[in-house]
Amino acid sequence: MKKFITTIKNIFAIDDLRVRILNTLGFIAIFRLGSYVVLPGIDPNQLKANTTGIFGLLDTFLGGAFSNASIFALGIMPYISASIVLQLLTIAVPYFQKMQKEGESGRKKINQITRVLTIIITLAQAVGFVATINSEAIVINTTLFTITSMIVLTSGTIFCMWLGERITDKGIGNGISMLIMIGIISRFPGAIVAEGLSKELNGALLFIFELVVLFFVVMSVVMLTQAVRRIPVQYAKQVGGSSLYSGQRQFIPLKVNAAGVMPIIFAQSLMFLPSMIASIWADSNETASYIGATFSDFTSWQYNVVFGLMILVFTYFYTAISVNPNQIADDLKRSGGFVPGVKPGRATSEYIDNILTKITLPGAIYLALVAIFPAIAMMMGVTREFSQFFGGTSLIIMVGVVLDTLQQIESYLLMRHYDGMMKSGKLRGRTENIAMVS
Repeated sequence: MKKFITTIKNIFAIDDLRVRILNTLGFIAIFRLGSYVVLPGIDPNQLKANTTGIFGLLDTFLGGAFSNASIFALGIMPYISASIVLQLLTIAVPYFQKMQKEGESGRKKINQITRVLTIIITLAQAVGFVATINSEAIVINTTLFTITSMIVLTSGTIFCMWLGERITDKGIGNGISMLIMIGIISRFPGAIVAEGLSKELNGALLFIFELVVLFFVVMSVVMLTQAVRRIPVQYAKQVGGSSLYSGQRQFIPLKVNAAGVMPIIFAQSLMFLPSMIASIWADSNETASYIGATFSDFTSWQYNVVFGLMILVFTYFYTAISVNPNQIADDLKRSGGFVPGVKPGRATSEYIDNILTKITLPGAIYLALVAIFPAIAMMMGVTREFSQFFGGTSLIIMVGVVLDTLQQIESYLLMRHYDGMMKSGKLRGRTENIAMVS
């Protein structure tokens, strides 16, 4: 405890770090305040929140802004969607690959395209959002309300995007990821209070047991996020003037979960399709009705088996398109590095690919288990709101953002010759991961 207090004092003793932390808290306060400002033309007392399916997932990420019909109802999610599209294009389309290799100028072009695509996606989603609002809550002309809501929602998303960029530049951590994490974690106090009240006095011991399980689940996700397989690399001896420098020995860190949270996001997006398609023939076909009901219930074993298998497939897919063994081998060869006992070039590429394939399997299996654990928790009697923190996208995002923020704070402390936040070990945040957003 004494070391923790000393570390906090050291953090606030660094002027730049203190200002960045206070700036971050200020931007977060603005973001949370906007989540409660209702759209013009809506009676908040008549709102009926639709928090099931994809709407429930969005509402979790946005900290209730979606169900509140606030000016930040779409939040930063259109920007995330646009970033994912551009990320996939830079992998698959040569034009965007070339743009990415242009350095800072290419990165600025990609960011500009991402912003324009964000506006287009937001306008399209705004129309769908207006359609989900029950007519009793709308107190003005529907056509005028739709137009004004599209403008306000788009402005709200652009403002959230600006807040995220300001947090990255003037604050601490990745701004976009920070806003998503704050939206998720803002629901934790209410969820834990609701869970405690649901157990009453007779279930106090069970509630404590749930908190212990939650602690170990979080620790296991931290292990999954931090786990790496280090491949030793030896560099050839170099001659500088009249001196001979011995070759350096370094490592290539291959993440066990190189795909991050993306496989869960992809799989979760596709899991809504069976129930949507089946609903078309549900009235006239018993099989379609059964499929629709089964895949609408995320606690059903059929849903979770398919969900888990899709996560396995997408983990290998996203790892394959994100980590290029050929490029790693070529970079090593150009820099004079080699893996001991392995020939440079193609043999090194095959060696790295073989290791990546082996370590991805346990990472993918555990990622699938983490994704379906909220459903297991709910079947064991945990409330729906509290079960979302036992795994899935929410928990992985929170762990990743916290590790990234701690890593940045750690670097500030070490630069000023203070003790780090940990006595041993090293924090590896999302800067070593394949980022979800650019």
